[in-house]
Amino acid sequence: MAQAVCDEISVPLRIVHLTDAYWQRVVSHCVAEIRNGRTPNPDMLCNSRIKFGAFYDHIDLSHFDRVASGHYARVIRPLADHSQDIQGTSSAVQLVLSADEVKDQTYFLSHLSQQQLSRVMFPLGALTKSEVRQLAASFNLPNQSRKDSQGICFLGKVKFPEFVARHVGEQEGLLVEAESGVALGTHRGFWFFTIGQRQGIKLSGGPWYVVAKDTATNTVFVSRNYHSPNKSRRQFWVGGFSWTVGGECDPPLSERPNLTCKVRHGPHFYSCSGSTQEPPSAISRA
Repeated sequence: MAQAVCDEISVPLRIVHLTDAYWQRVVSHCVAEIRNGRTPNPDMLCNSRIKFGAFYDHIDLSHFDRVASGHYARVIRPLADHSQDIQGTSSAVQLVLSADEVKDQTYFLSHLSQQQLSRVMFPLGALTKSEVRQLAASFNLPNQSRKDSQGICFLGKVKFPEFVARHVGEQEGLLVEAESGVALGTHRGFWFFTIGQRQGIKLSGGPWYVVAKDTATNTVFVSRNYHSPNKSRRQFWVGGFSWTVGGECDPPLSERPNLTCKVRHGPHFYSCSGSTQEPPSAISRA
């Protein structure tokens, strides 16, 4: 498809092969996280380690002022940086939301460093997805009606449980009702499940949701009351911060008013407050 689009607009296409780097920097990390009972975010890793990592390493950046990407996002550059992007007053490049709140991808770009952001440009940041499709149609591009991409790109046509079974294996464990402690059935391994998951539990009388995992005993705890008001979590630990601007939390989280957080991809932000602890981590309150 990329070749067809380039042919239509008479732009040469050069393909950079980063398969090995992708496996080493993204896929192997995801497998390790799954094996340890955590749920990785491969899209976030791919952006910071491959699209704006290994790709930057491969090309000679001295020959290019910018690296353009089709992500729905925008950047605000310092006033001294004379470019066509938004001009700001900060001395650092700021990553900001796109015009399309639903398709916005800043969540997946949040681990980009200042060095990476200083080179990037997002031509679609000021447009909505519908406007982009209209432009594609007006230019008669062959991908004008292409469906939005979904799922994990490195899986291809392989289903996620099949990928996990192939790279992590299977080991039978118990499905236990969280409230009563009663064993309800068995599963193939805790690494097939993530907190909040509904599909794949295969118990009658549901819907059932995964609410906890004991990785030491290979036990998955489920509940039918996942969405009950008394089950809502108002507080949680976070870590592994990536400061897009600056290298540390200054001022501290507790001194920052009007904080918002996003717990997954989507248009919704939630008001929160935070406090720093040692070792560096924080608690957010929705």
